[in-house]
Amino acid sequence: MEPLSGLKVIEMGQLIAGPFAAKTLADFGADVVKIEPPKVGDALRKWRLLKDGTSVWWQVQSRNKRSLSLDLRQAEAQDIVRKLATEADVLIENFRPGTLEGWGLDPDRLLALNPKLIILRISGYGQTGPYKDKPGFGVVAEAMGGLRHLTAEPGRVPVRVGISIGDTLASLHGVIGILMALQERHRSGKGQVIDIALYEAVFNCMESLLPEYSAFGEVRQAAGSALPGIAPTNAYQCADGGYVLVAGNGDSIFKRLMKLIGREDLGNDPQLENNEGRVQRVVELDAAIGQWAKTMNTDQALTALDSVAVPAGRIYTIADIANDPHYRARENIQTIQMQDGSQLEVPGVLPKLSRTPGSIKTLAPTIGQNTDEILKEIGLSDVQIAHLKERGVAFTQ
Repeated sequence: MEPLSGLKVIEMGQLIAGPFAAKTLADFGADVVKIEPPKVGDALRKWRLLKDGTSVWWQVQSRNKRSLSLDLRQAEAQDIVRKLATEADVLIENFRPGTLEGWGLDPDRLLALNPKLIILRISGYGQTGPYKDKPGFGVVAEAMGGLRHLTAEPGRVPVRVGISIGDTLASLHGVIGILMALQERHRSGKGQVIDIALYEAVFNCMESLLPEYSAFGEVRQAAGSALPGIAPTNAYQCADGGYVLVAGNGDSIFKRLMKLIGREDLGNDPQLENNEGRVQRVVELDAAIGQWAKTMNTDQALTALDSVAVPAGRIYTIADIANDPHYRARENIQTIQMQDGSQLEVPGVLPKLSRTPGSIKTLAPTIGQNTDEILKEIGLSDVQIAHLKERGVAFTQ
């Protein structure tokens, strides 16, 4: 038995934020019914690189789910969702605020039908506040949350993190909220609404930015590969053109690092015994480490740093990840067999539970692959299902 076996989840929405949260629950045994529009399905099916007409990303985002294809603009489809909601534990949606309300599926109505229902709502700006009706995507949320301002070399244009990190952070906050609400429901017997905004999930991870501004008027600026206020930690170029990332900011680690690079004068300097003093001389420290790094290639530098237990690493590409033995040993990479018999490597299941781990059980579904079985589960007959399909309310690819 997986930890969430028996949990019934309805997923409404598309692309990343809501579906990633539902995927996480499905990996640990939840029965996730993904509702997507007829014929076209979730837009993620056509994002980035396609295999046989479908994104390979889809195999990650929608594994372990069942697909119910409904035209939610039609009243009969909305009735089906209400019927599903009466028996569900969780409903996840990431539409713009007001969309559910326009379909007669607002939380008040759903909770009246099922007081135990937990509803996760993820949107750009949340369900309240002056910006709530604005469209919001992860790229905007990452900027509003404070992240984009810091992702640059000093004086250069801030760059985007190369993935939709704002959506994923909101998803993970949503999963945490669901698990908290489920725990509370054991006591009260009642469900509730979880309201997550993309920007505030990013902001929640911004560490000391706000208290530093509040106390000192300090506006942290972009610092490239360094981490302001913590030293030494940076990326240093080696003789072969590669970079080694070094985190020598622990007091004892710093001493070992300085001895390794032949700068025991710095390691024994009383002013550099703690982080506060090292920050004041970070330029000098970075220059010393950088000069050492240029005397060897990346592999040699990493071997030397490992030998004295200084945290260090290289900058991984996905090719590095795919060929790394530690990733393999930890089952961070798993292989699935596609319907055509070909194999595809996908990220493994996280987090790792010792006694009741999650697993990849089924491939991501085709559009409406499970429409008939799901409709039968809520009491519809074959004749009724056929009529719904004829009228375009329901769909099976």
